[in-house]
Amino acid sequence: MAGDAQDIPRLELEAVIGFNGHVFSGLRVHPGREHFIYPLGCTVILKSLKDGKQEFLHGHTNNVSCVTVSKSGRYIASGQVTFMGFKADLIIWDYEKRAIHARLQLHKAKVEGLAFSPNDKYLVSLGGQDDGSIVVWNLESKEAICGSPASAHSAGHCLTIEYTNHSDNIFISAGNGTMRVWELDLPNRKIRPTECQTGQLKRIVKCIEIPDDDLFFYCGTTSGDILKVNLKTRLLNSCGPRKQKFSKGVNTLKVLKSGDILVGSGDGMFTLCSGPNFKTIKKVQLEGGVTSIAVRGEGHQFFAGTEAAQIYRFGYTDFKEELIATSHNSAVNDVAFPFGSSELFATCSQDDIRVWHAETSKELLRISVPNMTCNALDFMIDGHSIISAWNDGKIRVFAPETGRAMLVIHNAHSMGVTAIAGTRDCKRIVSGGGEGQVRVWEILQGCHRLIETMKEHKATVTSIKIKSNDKECVTASSDGACIIWDLVRFVRNQMVLANTLFRSVCYHPEEYQIITSGTDRKIGYWEVYDGSAIRELEGSLSGAINGMHISQSGQHFVTGGDEKLVKVWDYSEGEVTHVGVGHSGSITSVTISSDNGSMVSTSADGAVLRWRYPHPSSP
Repeated sequence: MAGDAQDIPRLELEAVIGFNGHVFSGLRVHPGREHFIYPLGCTVILKSLKDGKQEFLHGHTNNVSCVTVSKSGRYIASGQVTFMGFKADLIIWDYEKRAIHARLQLHKAKVEGLAFSPNDKYLVSLGGQDDGSIVVWNLESKEAICGSPASAHSAGHCLTIEYTNHSDNIFISAGNGTMRVWELDLPNRKIRPTECQTGQLKRIVKCIEIPDDDLFFYCGTTSGDILKVNLKTRLLNSCGPRKQKFSKGVNTLKVLKSGDILVGSGDGMFTLCSGPNFKTIKKVQLEGGVTSIAVRGEGHQFFAGTEAAQIYRFGYTDFKEELIATSHNSAVNDVAFPFGSSELFATCSQDDIRVWHAETSKELLRISVPNMTCNALDFMIDGHSIISAWNDGKIRVFAPETGRAMLVIHNAHSMGVTAIAGTRDCKRIVSGGGEGQVRVWEILQGCHRLIETMKEHKATVTSIKIKSNDKECVTASSDGACIIWDLVRFVRNQMVLANTLFRSVCYHPEEYQIITSGTDRKIGYWEVYDGSAIRELEGSLSGAINGMHISQSGQHFVTGGDEKLVKVWDYSEGEVTHVGVGHSGSITSVTISSDNGSMVSTSADGAVLRWRYPHPSSP
């Protein structure tokens, strides 16, 4: 049995590749200037600006929806989403201890925004549109002081909240047709709003920025202009730019010490404009809508995060963008190590295949095929090519150093290519498709030939593994069958049936047994010779097991799936030896490097996690 997860040793997480660029103002720089702070799934990541080392704040039960840092840097606060009708957690972290200072629950379904008061006395939180309330919390007593509906009945939802720089009692909220300055009346435990008058202007405000002197504040809108409002009189001072509005709306703003404003807009334009008239001084086009701007120190250096899950660094003087972190921004479908190496690995998702340097998590190569999804990939054993399966029915072969397309097999399968494997002699590819066919291709210099089509599966082929002598392979399918094929005569040798949709299959290295996993949460051991069941393990407590891989020695194997846990198993005992906690989306694939140095798991939220493999010396 899987046993109780509490008593099992934890896997050591070495690195996470991922950044959720859809969280507005999610990328922060700690006032100590040493660390980035940003969300990924249900984790808050602290990343050193010097050496790129990562630390992880685990505590949320669902995706993090907002992050903020107190002015002194003592605290970090993060809010999450949850299911309708449930309370969403808000966690205050102690930065020094990297531990939870307080876990607060009041808002329903989602925490939309958070802001610390300038002297670390209070935290103000804004609930999402199903909640619609603002709550002020006392950081010392860890209790709510008071709350209020965020906007008047006649106005729309409130989207953002910000504290002034000098007073612990004044903060600002804004959103769809609402803009309010709030005053905290501590003796009476009340917060009192004043509506800001914008006259005829009707705007949806996405972000608020308050310069140091607290005289005015700026609001970025979905219409692509910026409102400047007097904080004392609560009247609109100006609105601009008049002519050239920011395309796809202003997502994020930062005012620099010089009075100039950095603007991040939805079309990926990162702009520096002069304060008074919002005139563009410099601009740079980035990939993906800009959702975060973080300023380091006095503003000599700043960072931008985008929806394409990229992080850029800028210097104030040259205003040149430098891409410092990339990651997938949609589900990662497969991962593979080259044979005999753990230095590199490749992942695939919608639009691209990426090759990563394992030690530094740097992207070495990106092979883009726009508007297509790569379902599976593998390295040929000689390391000369990456073979990949695509949803447009094509098999594409690329050179791993340059990403050059070496070969495209058109119409390989009629309902998309869903699984792929290469033979040891590097002369053949076995592919599986959405229609259930298994095809064997001969790969010649720059051309290919279809050798055989094997039609027995009734549904999508999900996994293919080839025996080391290249004379036999096993295919798993969501029709509830695993078929062992003879690759010399192209006939079925054996068939394994179970009441499940099979997701993955592996040969034991000695090749007399196979193990399977699928939607019934079971791990099955089967005899290759006659297809008989040997044993069945309870593989997960909830959800399908989507990925599975066995070590070179065959002593251990690793699984991952909808339970979001990476589990390492002892093959002969059938017991879990280690559990990895860190994913917040369903795990789509897992693999162990062939030198048993590390493991990589990928998930549906775009994250790629690298773990230390716990049994490196197993003979």
